[in-house]
Amino acid sequence: MKQIEGGITAVSGVRAAGVHAGIKAAKAKDVALIVTDTPATAAGVFTKNSVTAAPVIVCREHLKEGRAQAVIINSGNANACTGEVGMANARRMAAATAEQLGIEAALVCVSSTGVIGQQLPMDNIENGIRAAAGALSTEGGSDAAEAIMTTDTHPKSVAVEIELGGAPVRIGGIAKGSGMIAPNMATMLSYLTTDAKINAETLQTALNRVVDDTYNLLTVDTDRSTNDTVLILATGHADNAEITTSDSEDYEAFCEGLLCVCTELVKMLARDGEGATKLVEVVVKRARDREDAEKAARAVAESPLVKTAVFANDANWGRIMMAIGKSGAAFNPYQVDVYLGDYQLVKDGMDAGYDEDKATALFAQDPVRITIDLAAGDTEITMWTCDYSYDYIRINADYRT
Repeated sequence: MKQIEGGITAVSGVRAAGVHAGIKAAKAKDVALIVTDTPATAAGVFTKNSVTAAPVIVCREHLKEGRAQAVIINSGNANACTGEVGMANARRMAAATAEQLGIEAALVCVSSTGVIGQQLPMDNIENGIRAAAGALSTEGGSDAAEAIMTTDTHPKSVAVEIELGGAPVRIGGIAKGSGMIAPNMATMLSYLTTDAKINAETLQTALNRVVDDTYNLLTVDTDRSTNDTVLILATGHADNAEITTSDSEDYEAFCEGLLCVCTELVKMLARDGEGATKLVEVVVKRARDREDAEKAARAVAESPLVKTAVFANDANWGRIMMAIGKSGAAFNPYQVDVYLGDYQLVKDGMDAGYDEDKATALFAQDPVRITIDLAAGDTEITMWTCDYSYDYIRINADYRT
């Protein structure tokens, strides 16, 4: 496996564009379009928030057959909590995109991100769709990555090349998200492309598996968006033998490549959390089972007290013990070890006799890696988050005003 340039458009048969349509007040790109040359095998995973945005509903409908050829995305407006008008506007986005591309509207997926509760400015949206369709390029992946941003400080994009049965296969991805991030997939969006030959059912199985180990282990602020969406389009342009089951070597290799792309995107999202100064990796080892591992990791990763201590470079390990204790995971407190990197802070649930200055210096590094050994089983997971700084309050207090 090797990392390559180009993001989503590193994949054969994919074009993309990102343009400014005037949805955002600033003159930033705010409409993105991703298109495959022919209908692609497609899969998606979406928010489980019961307050579900209109574009998510449309996406679910359009993906029922496991096929798609285009994704139209706007930033600056979430089209959530917008009723029948919002649903009509989401469908109009798909129809307008289809008109520009000469394809069926059912082959167009729709995404929106931004402020909740406001109707889309459809004149701007439709102008943006026309402009994006005219700007489509095999080098447009970076523009699309820029156009989907909201409070992100920079675009997130990555691509890799792997081998399936000796044939080179590419997987690319872009993502956005900085706040309102605690996905439970099933305002975080991610779009993935690949030229692998793979059928729809197996592609969906692979996406579900990878999402559980990446996006569902990402948290910035505990808030689950109304618009969370992860989509993957497979053009089938590569020369690999079609992957039709989830019990083959090629399937495992494909999942490994997809996991690499999504893990890199998740790290970028966590590091760019609103007001963040550091990426934080919380590793839980020797948990009783997957459920307990996630409970413990999430409690630490989402604790405001832990996150502010990380910002302050304060080795206050008592906050870590408090967090895992409230998590509901099963363990013996006097068998727990806690490490900062490879440096032990806690041994058997008590002070390990660490050096405060050394611990402070380790907390000042980026990323910060907190490892918790529960000594209760054999399950291990990693969760990604960030610290809380003063800017988190400023950014969210000023979000609309």
